[in-house]
Amino acid sequence: MEEDFEILISGFLESEVGISEHFISEKLAHHLRANLLSLHDRKLMPMAGIGNVRAHALDKTIRNDRIYWFDRNNHDPYENEFLDQIDLFIKYLNLTCYTGIKAYEFHYALYEPGSFYVKHKDQFNNDQGRMFSLITYLNDTWVEKDGGELLIYQSTAEQKIAPTLCKTIFFKSNQLAHEVLETKKARLSITGWLKRE
Repeated sequence: MEEDFEILISGFLESEVGISEHFISEKLAHHLRANLLSLHDRKLMPMAGIGNVRAHALDKTIRNDRIYWFDRNNHDPYENEFLDQIDLFIKYLNLTCYTGIKAYEFHYALYEPGSFYVKHKDQFNNDQGRMFSLITYLNDTWVEKDGGELLIYQSTAEQKIAPTLCKTIFFKSNQLAHEVLETKKARLSITGWLKRE
């Protein structure tokens, strides 16, 4: 477990983006994937907006994915197992890097075929709480022609990341612009932010 935490942290320190192939187990990823698909089937995943509660808008020319926020109040065993892993990662991150993370927020994200999210940063202009972005992918099969890669604009280069099962991405929310390229098939993930408060 700590090995995967170190992989994320060292990747971030060395190249601004940490990538772990096994931050969560395949078994957990499949359960979370089933949760997401069930939510979508029950029409519980609305279109995602841009901005936060103080400046929220829907704009399908910027992003057109569907999301569902979750936390421990759902009492879902698999979501809680995922959040247990997040709690352990935050504890390790604060202990080793003195980041002062005290909270987090996560949602499921579904990009249907033809969906995308244009270039943006994750920290709001009117709220500096988000410190780190963390994305975990739930796609059981993925090939290059499926599209939907995460394109990250690093300070010296661009990095295109395939959204394969269990892969987790970690980067600074206010530092790196990124986009989700148009997907050709349903693209599933959990996206969230580690926060100061």
